[in-house]
Amino acid sequence: MLFNSINFAVFLPVVFVLYWFVAHKSIRNQNILLLVSSYYFYACWDWRFLFLLVFSTALDYYTAIKIAEAPGSKWRKFWLWLSISINLGFLGVFKYYNFFASSFADAVANFGFHPDPWTLKVILPVGISFYTFHGLSYIIDIYKKRIQPERNFVDYSVFVSFFPLLVAGPIERATHLLPQIQRKRVFDYTKAVDGMRQILWGLFKKVVIADQCASYANLIFSDAAHFSGSTLLLGAVFFAFQIYCDFSGYSDIALGTARLFGVELLRNFAFPYFSRDIAEFWRRWHISLSTWFRDYLYIPLGGSKGGTWMKIRNTFIIFLVSGFWHGANWTFLAWGFLNALFIMPSILFKTNRNNLDTVAAGKLLPSFNEFFAMSITFLLTVFAWIFFRSLTMEGAFQYISGIFSTTLFTVPSIFPGQLLLLLTLFILIEWLGRTKQYALEHFAFHWSPAVRWSAYYLFLVTIFYFAGAEQQFIYFQF
Repeated sequence: MLFNSINFAVFLPVVFVLYWFVAHKSIRNQNILLLVSSYYFYACWDWRFLFLLVFSTALDYYTAIKIAEAPGSKWRKFWLWLSISINLGFLGVFKYYNFFASSFADAVANFGFHPDPWTLKVILPVGISFYTFHGLSYIIDIYKKRIQPERNFVDYSVFVSFFPLLVAGPIERATHLLPQIQRKRVFDYTKAVDGMRQILWGLFKKVVIADQCASYANLIFSDAAHFSGSTLLLGAVFFAFQIYCDFSGYSDIALGTARLFGVELLRNFAFPYFSRDIAEFWRRWHISLSTWFRDYLYIPLGGSKGGTWMKIRNTFIIFLVSGFWHGANWTFLAWGFLNALFIMPSILFKTNRNNLDTVAAGKLLPSFNEFFAMSITFLLTVFAWIFFRSLTMEGAFQYISGIFSTTLFTVPSIFPGQLLLLLTLFILIEWLGRTKQYALEHFAFHWSPAVRWSAYYLFLVTIFYFAGAEQQFIYFQF
């Protein structure tokens, strides 16, 4: 079930009414309703993979209790690694087996061997990377004695499978979400209105910006050899806005939906394209994944406490793993490698925490230095996105060589004026709202009620105007 579908438009109000008007007297009943609704939400995609989700949930629930009750460190480690091995095993089979089998066949072919690797013809279970990481963080936190295991299976199951975050995050922590699931939730009109506003903004980003950018990005990337360098550059920029508005739009809808049920999810995006360096970009992009890798991989590896070599090694490890997390393709590894390369100067010269504040705070416009830094950071990010979007390494290099040709300085053959106007409006709204949790929140505090509600209706009409066939969110494939 997609957030941008008619089915979800019916599903959400029904669950909302049952939650606040039928099950409101009991936290237990509310949580059972959330669990049943979440499983139905997931089963609408493919009911067969619901069993995998339930098994993964039960595995982590049981092993967490066994870790806490283990008589010694040996058994604690046994149950920890049992859970990690099985979870990563499922992830490896469904997501990475074909990649390794094909890569092995290609490698040995260079030595004259031509094996026929057996590949799995399976569908990647939607959301498996996200709910696997939910479970792993919980198990590791139990092992590190940061939290106690949850004994209520329903409550723990809601933590793993809460439908707003189930298929594409944010990647939650038990320390943040479980306490909210366990305590009484009272309807808050102000938070509900704020949730609806964030859902509206998320739908606008997805339907009006991301999907329109996708049509041109797909056209240009699919036939790159026949376009000029300027058109290819424009296509890469379109993809940069497509993936940002698609994924952050999903996150906005997820956070807004959760707020309707009295739950606050972790923020996942903080205006990353206004970053002044790559380090700042990664503090603002897919925050829940970035902090997950920081806490459960980078810091255990030694973080930045060691010498220069350790900093370089750990940085490349975390970005390569992040790239591989996104998909079983060399292009994702190249994307991760490039980002590690881009961030390396700030790591080595210890400037990676120079830009912790909001750009141009308290000012309408950025300074020349700020604008220049944002522009360079954005262009580096766009360059890396080319590898992320390309299907093969060869295709990525051909696309880049096409950009850096004499035709880079010609007029693009594709120049959609309506979309460029929408992007300009979108960037303006994002810029004005950059100090808030999400851009449209700015309207609630700086515009009169009449103007504010007129703007909301205008956004809604625009969404319906551009809505067509339901377009899947990009991160469903990860």
